Amino acid sequence: METLTCNVLVLGSGPGGYVAAIRAGQLGLDTVIVEGEAHGGTCLNVGCIPSKALIHAADEFEKATHFSGDNPLGISAGAPKLDLSKTIKWKDAIVGRLTGGIGGLLKKNKVRSVMGWGRMVDGKTCEVTTKNGPVTIKAKNIILATGSVPVEIPGLSFGGDVISSTEALSLDSVPKQLVVIGGGYIGLELGTAYAKMGSRVTVVEAMDRILPQYDKDLTKPVSASLKALGIEVMLNTKAKGLADKGGLVVETPGGEEATLPADKILVTVGRRAKTDGWGLKELDLSMNGNVIWINDQCKTSMTGVYAIGDVTGEPMLAHRAMAQGEMVAEIIAGENRTFDKVSIPAVCFTDPEIVTAGLSPDEAKEQGFDTKVGVFPFAANGRAMTMEAEMGFVRIVARKDNDLVLGIQAVGKGVAELSATFSLSLEMGACLQDIAGTIHAHPTQSEGFQEAALKALGHALHI
Repeated sequence: METLTCNVLVLGSGPGGYVAAIRAGQLGLDTVIVEGEAHGGTCLNVGCIPSKALIHAADEFEKATHFSGDNPLGISAGAPKLDLSKTIKWKDAIVGRLTGGIGGLLKKNKVRSVMGWGRMVDGKTCEVTTKNGPVTIKAKNIILATGSVPVEIPGLSFGGDVISSTEALSLDSVPKQLVVIGGGYIGLELGTAYAKMGSRVTVVEAMDRILPQYDKDLTKPVSASLKALGIEVMLNTKAKGLADKGGLVVETPGGEEATLPADKILVTVGRRAKTDGWGLKELDLSMNGNVIWINDQCKTSMTGVYAIGDVTGEPMLAHRAMAQGEMVAEIIAGENRTFDKVSIPAVCFTDPEIVTAGLSPDEAKEQGFDTKVGVFPFAANGRAMTMEAEMGFVRIVARKDNDLVLGIQAVGKGVAELSATFSLSLEMGACLQDIAGTIHAHPTQSEGFQEAALKALGHALHI
C-alpha cells in the first residue's frame, strides 16, 4: 500500500475543494486532493455549467422557432430542427475543457491529485481506493469538501424513467412528455429548457407556490413565462408513485388521485449534504442537524479538520464554497481570516432570471429595520425594450434613517450579470446616494439599478 504525507488534504474537488487546493498550493503548502470521479464536482460536471449550456441551447432553439413565424422584428426563417445528441456533445466538450483546466491548475500549483474514493480513518488519515490499488494519505490538516447529492422521494427511486438533474443533462432525445417534481430553481430551470425544446412539461409542487425561497413579486414574471410556454404547474399536489402502466400518480389538492402521463419523471425536490460513504462516523464531529457544524473560520469540532461547501449546509452555492475554500487555505497558511460576507448572491436561471443579494423587504422588516424601497421596471428601460426584454424590474431595499442599502433584487432577462454589482454595493456599505450618483452607461439594463436608487430617494427620472 502506497503512503503519502502532506500538510493539507482536500477531500473532494468540487468548486470549494479545488479552489482550496489551488490556493493552498499558491501559498506553498504541500497539498493533496482526492476525487472519486472528475475534478469540478457536481457543479462543473452535472450541475451549474452543463445546465446553463442546455438552457442556452434551448433559448437559441426557441429563438429560431420564434423567427419561423410572424414576429415584430420582421425576421423570417424556416422551421428549426434540434439534434439533442449533438447538443449534449457540445455541452460535454465545455465540461471537458473546464475539468481539464482544473487539473492543469492543480498541477501548475504543485497540488498532487489522487483519483479514487477516499474514506477517512481518523482526523489525520484517509484511505483511497484507486484503480492502481489502495493509497493511504496522512495529513496535518484536513479540508472536507464532499458536496451534496440529489434527494430521492420514497417510492420514486432514481432509475429508468425516474431521473435526477444528472440524467436530465444527458438525455439522447427530448421527451415528449416530461413531469417535473419540485417547483424550485433546479426543476424550473430544466423544465423551462425542455419546454423550449418541445417537451410538454408538467410541474408538480407540494407547496402553494413555485420558488418558495423568493417573494411573490419576484416569481410573478416567472409564473407568467411558464404559462406562456405552455407549462402546466400543479400546486398543492403531491407525488405518490409510479403508475402501473407508466406515468406518475399524484394526489390533487382535493385529495383525489390522478395519473400524469410521462416519458420521463424528473425529481428535483432538493439536495442534501453528502455525509455518507467517506467515513464521517470515524470522525468526532459536531453536527448541525444533518450537516457538519463549522464556526466562522470553517473549523469543525476537531482540531485541524475544516469543512466547506454543501456539506456544511445552506446556502448550497458554488461561489460560497469557493470563498470558504480560499479562506481556509489562507488560515492554514497562518493568515487571520474569518467568513464575514455581507452578501452571498443567489441566481435562478429561469426565464426570466432572478437575482437576490442581501435582505428582501420582508426579511428586513423581520430583522427590525424601518425601510424604504425603490422599484424600477424594465418596461421603462430603453435597452430592455430593444431586446424584447421588458418583463421584470430592479428593486433596492434601504434603511429609512440613513439610506444604507440592505438588499437588492432583480427579475428579468440577463439580470444574472448584475449580481456582482449588487453584491459589491452591499459589501462596500453603499448608500442609496452612492448608487444614484454613479454614472451608469446608456443604454444598458444596469440603468435600472440607478433608477431604483433614485426612486427610493423620491426622484426617479424615467418613471
